[in-house]
Amino acid sequence: MSKNDKVDDILQQWLQERPELDTGPMAPIGRLYRVFHHLSVDIEAVHKTYGLTTGEFDVLATLRRHGRPYCVTPTTLFRTAMLSSGAMTNRLNRLEKKALIERLPDPDDRRSLMVKLTADGLTLINSAVEAHLKKEHDLMAMFSEEEQQALNILLRKWLAAFE
Repeated sequence: MSKNDKVDDILQQWLQERPELDTGPMAPIGRLYRVFHHLSVDIEAVHKTYGLTTGEFDVLATLRRHGRPYCVTPTTLFRTAMLSSGAMTNRLNRLEKKALIERLPDPDDRRSLMVKLTADGLTLINSAVEAHLKKEHDLMAMFSEEEQQALNILLRKWLAAFE
C-alpha cells in the first residue's frame, strides 16, 4: 500500500469532524482532481515549449488527426476536439495570427468557412504531438500495462455515464 496523501488527510479531518458522513466518493474524486492538476501542469509545459496553449494544441491536433487535407468546419472542430468549444474563436484567431491555420471559404456553403492547417502548422503539430505523447508515456510509466488497461476501462465506463 502506498503512503498517505493529501486526500487521506482531508478524509481524516472529515472523519473527526463529521464521522456520520460517508466520505467514500471523496477519495477517488478528490484524487482525480489532484491528479488532473498535476497532469495539466506537466502537459501544458510541453505545449508551451512549442509556443502553444493546451487549447491551441487541441485545435491543431484535431485538424491533424482528421487527415488530409487537414481542413474541417469550425463546427466539426467543436464537436471533435478533446477540450470544450469555449473560446474556440479566440483560439482560431491566435492560431491564424501565428500562421498555423488559415480560414478558407467553404466550397459547399458560401456563408461558411473551413479551418485548415498551414504547412507550418502541420510541421509544428507533428513535432508537438510526439513530445505530448512522450510526456503522457512518462506520466503513465508508474503503472504496468495491465494497470493502465484496467484504469482505462474504469475511466471509460465512468465517462460513458456523462457523454
